[in-house]
Amino acid sequence: MTNTNTAGGGEVTATSFLTLNYRIALPEGGDVVNTFEDKPATLMMGTGQFAPTLEQALLGMKLGERKTFTLDPEAAFGVKNPDLIRKISMQTLRENSSPEEDYVAGDMIEFNAPNGATYSGTLIAIDGDSATFDFNHPLSGKTILLEAEIIGIL
Repeated sequence: MTNTNTAGGGEVTATSFLTLNYRIALPEGGDVVNTFEDKPATLMMGTGQFAPTLEQALLGMKLGERKTFTLDPEAAFGVKNPDLIRKISMQTLRENSSPEEDYVAGDMIEFNAPNGATYSGTLIAIDGDSATFDFNHPLSGKTILLEAEIIGIL
């Protein structure tokens, strides 16, 4: 059987279009995402679909190759930035959610920025008339395992 899905060559470059299976997991256990159990993903390198640091790990992989990488926080989703842990008023929280919503620590809540963009934060705690949120990426500060298998390269 011949694989015809290699028009761009047999090695991942910074501009490759890939079909791949990948798994992002935490060393202590638990998958964050796992396409090995469903259907493969497609990825256009360099377009922001995948974190640049994760793309970096894929560079040079060959068609059919399967590898597992352990990425420290600096090489994965970054270290936690303490400036992104912020208190907001309960009024702001209510303005960005439905009034009957009952939040608990760990909930991810989306906020609307004045410029029309949205951003998300993880609720850490509610204390009286304020709530503390972590606006860092949920995987920042964590070592992750990245397992990838390259199925096709264009």
